[in-house]
Amino acid sequence: MKKTIKRTLRVSKYVIYKETLVDYKEHFWSFLGAFVGIGIIAFIQSHSLAATENIFLIGSFGASSVLIYGAIQSPLAQPRNLVGGHVISALVGVTVYKLVPDIIWLSAPLAVAFSIVLMQYTKTLHPPGGATALIAVSSTGKIPELGYWYVLSPVLSGCIILLLAALLFNNITSNRSYPSHTRFKRLLKKKHEHIHKMKK
Repeated sequence: MKKTIKRTLRVSKYVIYKETLVDYKEHFWSFLGAFVGIGIIAFIQSHSLAATENIFLIGSFGASSVLIYGAIQSPLAQPRNLVGGHVISALVGVTVYKLVPDIIWLSAPLAVAFSIVLMQYTKTLHPPGGATALIAVSSTGKIPELGYWYVLSPVLSGCIILLLAALLFNNITSNRSYPSHTRFKRLLKKKHEHIHKMKK
């Protein structure tokens, strides 16, 4: 029994130690990717729309940024999940809002629950998608007026901006590769090898 406890403590210490190691380069690229991705969306928001119309910079993009810039190897952070999860959830949210617009205690849970199931079914599970669905049914002002345009902009257009920034900043160094799909990793490896040969 003592041996088991000691072993468990050793493993726990190691895991905690590994998890708290600071990789400054990793943090730098995560910061830069998130800053540029969200910055572009915020720039479009501030220059194209009135200050009171916060309809391009939706809250769920902040949560997506944590995944696609900070946890790039996560299955939930991959491009299919980012784009598919948000778009499916937006479609669900708008549809539920159109069916039950004035009953928030029913429309909010319906939108989130259906979006989760559809993301699971289509293998596009992306946790911020639940927030995208919730925004569609719980917002006031311009977002409900957009109807299905909400799916195209801000949701799809914002996802594309975030994805382009992720593809750029998550692949600048050879230590990071995004998406984590094996075929894409092979292409990146060949690219880095080619660049390395040219430098010689």
